[in-house]
Amino acid sequence: MSGGVDSSVSALIVKLQGYKVLGLFMKNWDETNPDGTCPADFDYQDVIKVCEKLDVPYYSVNFVQEYWDGVFSEFLNDYRKGHTPNPDILCNREIKFKVFYQRAKLLGADYLATGHYCQLENGELKKGADLNKDQTYFLYAVQKEVFKDVLFPIGHLPKPKVRELATMFDLATSAKKDSTGICFIGERNFKNFLSQYIESTKGNFIDIKNGKVVGQHDGTCFYTLGQRKGMGVGGPGEPWFVVAKNFEKNEVILAQGQDHPALYADGLTAVELNWLTNAPEGTFKCKAKVRYRQPEQPCTVTVENNSVKVVFDEPQRAMTPRQSIVFYQGEMCIGGGIINEISPNYHELGQGLPEFLSVKV
Repeated sequence: MSGGVDSSVSALIVKLQGYKVLGLFMKNWDETNPDGTCPADFDYQDVIKVCEKLDVPYYSVNFVQEYWDGVFSEFLNDYRKGHTPNPDILCNREIKFKVFYQRAKLLGADYLATGHYCQLENGELKKGADLNKDQTYFLYAVQKEVFKDVLFPIGHLPKPKVRELATMFDLATSAKKDSTGICFIGERNFKNFLSQYIESTKGNFIDIKNGKVVGQHDGTCFYTLGQRKGMGVGGPGEPWFVVAKNFEKNEVILAQGQDHPALYADGLTAVELNWLTNAPEGTFKCKAKVRYRQPEQPCTVTVENNSVKVVFDEPQRAMTPRQSIVFYQGEMCIGGGIINEISPNYHELGQGLPEFLSVKV
């Protein structure tokens, strides 16, 4: 239980279904606010209120060291190399469905119930019924054997219904707003936070068109492909976007226009694969997405030893190394991997974008 409405209602539902319920709160990040308060303490107080309302026992477990070793250290290493990782995926793989799951089993639990918007069908991962909240993208890296002992009590519900149930049963979290962003950063400025852990060197923004310097950046680690805001580069013409990073030269390459050809490519290779069904072989068609909020895109996947080559039916924008690509067959999430290399973009190929994208190039 996180202290949010989703896990609160999940506890409510399994209690109503007749399960013997134990509320587990995990503390993953140990830091206080400037006023001396700890956000985790407030969340745990909400857990206590909900558990007492539901008449279930509750415990707090500390995984601060495990989180640092299994999630945050890798997060920092990727940023130091100029990449933009996704710590939420690591957290699910290394903490929630690994050490937290193991602790639950040690306590004698038969199942781990969570507030994720996902479903299980014959033990395989399926999208949540509320497609706007579906979280299968973040769970593709979990070992599939774990799902036999997992329950997703709210996976079949739309978010408004979850809020309605929390209100109906007078749960303390019924009106609590959803948490957003990375848990260890919270409401703070991301660049300021990262600067505490990573040494960065100012460098130049370079215009892809002519190689000229158009401004100065604070360090390549602070920028990601497709980024528009926070660069302080203005002037005539369309807005500037990050289209590449030269980590060796400490340069961030910019181009003007949201649909510049340098932002688009047809495919990628991915590694560190995890399949939630029988591992596919050869070449197959499916759909995939390279970021959480992106609609799934039709593609052709070719399995090559421990990697896959993916070619999309249509060019994709701002695909980013070390982000995740997740594969779907219908409603089922079949697995995913880490983006390793992007195919040459349309600027590198000297090509304009296909006309069906309805863009000016």
